[in-house]
Amino acid sequence: MQGLRRGLLMVMLAWLPGLAHAEAPTVAAASDLQFALEDIAERFTAETGQALRLNFGSSGNFRRQIAQGAPFELYLSADEAYVEALHAEGHTVDAGVRYAVGRLVWLQPAGRDDLPADDAPLAAVQAAVASLQAGEARARIALANPEHAPYGVAAQQALEHAGLWAEMQPLKVLGENVSQAAQFALGGDARGGLVAYSLALAPALAARAEHVLIPEAWHAPLNQRMVLIEGAGETARDFYAYLQQDAAREMLAEYGFSLPSGDETP
Repeated sequence: MQGLRRGLLMVMLAWLPGLAHAEAPTVAAASDLQFALEDIAERFTAETGQALRLNFGSSGNFRRQIAQGAPFELYLSADEAYVEALHAEGHTVDAGVRYAVGRLVWLQPAGRDDLPADDAPLAAVQAAVASLQAGEARARIALANPEHAPYGVAAQQALEHAGLWAEMQPLKVLGENVSQAAQFALGGDARGGLVAYSLALAPALAARAEHVLIPEAWHAPLNQRMVLIEGAGETARDFYAYLQQDAAREMLAEYGFSLPSGDETP
């Protein structure tokens, strides 16, 4: 039912009768925003009558597509370095603003009674590695692809911090983005995975999973930045401004994002 509701929402956002005649702008957003941004966009459309098209994926892939001329008008990245690079290349209106700081969690199917403790959040990975080395079960560990997904980079850094990155290589399964990694983490042959806190809190996942936070010191900060792309229209600009208002920021906080203070958002 939840999936059906969100599918209908995407149709409504683009085609709801009475919306402005201009074509709805396409927003490129990091996959960790999938549930939070859908909720925010639904409220924005209800309040303003302006339609949006939301496209979720890996921040690195969107960065490449925008540089190649993809018709996005607003870009919300999970790694502000991608926004900074696009700005330096002249593809954006300005340098954008930092809208959130993400968190990484260990996510696993609910009901196992073996969720790692807060002070040893990667104990499940260590146990999976030990089983592999003993010739026992090969339990998969899911993460987003570090080559273009910021949460994949953070997951690799956390595993390196724990001294497990090299040993867990035979067990890893890579998602194209962090949302796909979360799906893999809850699959039948997976022990779990390292994914975004915002996804773990989403009702669709929270009902069938459990999680433990990874210490922020174990990886580089997940500073998330958004920016208008050159040529962005009025609706994209209005939504960009809306995302900086209290109502949208409160919704991001409900999904586990830390909110940057004023001096962090130039």
